[in-house]
Amino acid sequence: MSQGKARVISTELLPNSEAEWKRLVKTTYIGQDGVTRTWEHAERTTRPKGSAFDGVSVIAILEKDTGREILLEKQYRPPLDKTCIELPAGLVDKGETAEQAAVRELKEETGYVAQALTTSPIMFNDPGFCNTNFKLVEVSVDTSLPENQNLKPEPEENEFIEVFHVKLDDLWDECLRWEAQGYALDARLASFAKGIQVAQKYGLK
Repeated sequence: MSQGKARVISTELLPNSEAEWKRLVKTTYIGQDGVTRTWEHAERTTRPKGSAFDGVSVIAILEKDTGREILLEKQYRPPLDKTCIELPAGLVDKGETAEQAAVRELKEETGYVAQALTTSPIMFNDPGFCNTNFKLVEVSVDTSLPENQNLKPEPEENEFIEVFHVKLDDLWDECLRWEAQGYALDARLASFAKGIQVAQKYGLK
């Protein structure tokens, strides 16, 4: 995927009063040693009321004659000024479960219709920097279904996503290759890939 015309043209400080998605805060806390300290961090402001998590990432495995393949996305990310390779993901809507959000986001971003299988506990992306969290949802994609033949993704107007898939067994090697090619790697994808590679190395099941 080429970045095409996508590029950063300027960066400036953003006042909290203008921020739509997040804010910077200073927290005062007492540490384990009893000393009072402060911590600067970011907070996401879009979490629906009553929800314990912000969004979902989706592990979608395609069963193919040549072996299992994982569904991935390429998307330009302005904070990095790079195209990032990621798992399908998105924010949860009000009243949604993680499983419902995963199935909806996968359909919107890739066109695939899926069924949720398993869901992780709540995970935190960067707990020293922000409170953003998510659940990892494994889904099943039956590629033989008629609705999974002529895929019709429905991304938002500011989303430009290239959907592709690679062999699950080769995922870690592919991550190394993508980085060498100049792509950014989403931590959730890279951690998942490294976990597979470690399991292969030590014969874990």
